[in-house]
Amino acid sequence: MKVKTVRLPFLILFVLGLAACTSLPAMPATNNEAVAPAVEKVKLGLGFIPNVQFAPYYVGIEKGFFRDAGIDLELSYGFENDYLKLVGVDEYQFMVGSGDQVVLGRAQGLPVRYVLNWYSRYPVVIFAKAERGITTPADLAGKRVGIPGAFGASYVALRGILEAAGLSEQEIKLESIGFTQAAAVSEDKVDAAVDYAVNGPVVLELAGIPTTQIALDDYLVIPANGMVTNEKTIAERPELVQAMVSATRQAIAYTLANPDEAFAIALQSVPEAGGENAAVSRAVFDASLAYWTPRPEQTLGATNLADWQAAAEFMQRIGLVDTVVDAETLFTNQFVTGE
Repeated sequence: MKVKTVRLPFLILFVLGLAACTSLPAMPATNNEAVAPAVEKVKLGLGFIPNVQFAPYYVGIEKGFFRDAGIDLELSYGFENDYLKLVGVDEYQFMVGSGDQVVLGRAQGLPVRYVLNWYSRYPVVIFAKAERGITTPADLAGKRVGIPGAFGASYVALRGILEAAGLSEQEIKLESIGFTQAAAVSEDKVDAAVDYAVNGPVVLELAGIPTTQIALDDYLVIPANGMVTNEKTIAERPELVQAMVSATRQAIAYTLANPDEAFAIALQSVPEAGGENAAVSRAVFDASLAYWTPRPEQTLGATNLADWQAAAEFMQRIGLVDTVVDAETLFTNQFVTGE
């Protein structure tokens, strides 16, 4: 049988250098001139590479939400576990990370705390071609399941979904496939793969290949991607945390209310996502909007103790931490709701 191959867009990354320039001496403001408010340079650790999935932050910078809050926001790209350590030792004050990583950090003695929920649902799923009939966790028994590796959000989602069916890793055929999930599924190298819902499944749908998806949230709620800081910053600079949280909430709300403008702003920040990649990028952006939208009962940015308790117990149950971390140390809603 001839296998349909999906051609995946390859985004070429450019590093833009800014030439240093000499500033003229500052002139004192006259009575007719408004004095610009002081701003503070703040670094935020994001995901691996620039992507339209970070659109709210590009929007917040472009629309001046962060500057109005006294923040000159600098976005940095890298690995979540590296940023967790940097925030834990206060070399960075802020990062975007998932709740399970906060549990891991606390278990390792890092004084990190989650202060703002961005993704209202856990974004990782197990997906397969619809023709394979894989629609529930139990359907994975004996199947070849591709995963980037036994780490990160993908591994957490896999273990949670398997647990929902009472399956162990030994009862599936787990294969390390790197970040080739869409190609591996489309070419039948695996029966299913673990990926972000806005990535692999979106690519296949655009290629005309219907998929089924098994979402972790249908079986276990773990606080997903959000803003993480550290105890020192909360204690010594609460006004800075409040400014970051408030500006981010404003940026998310604006993005949800103005998706076309937000996507155009994202393309300015990630030009390689345009051109021949524009259709895929827009599909990824549109799929992301649902994950940024608060649940009906949820205040934008808030999480609850029950979900953190479930996450802490789950991480201990599957052996990723030795003891159940105190759920109350993992998060605070004080900068979202004032509680």
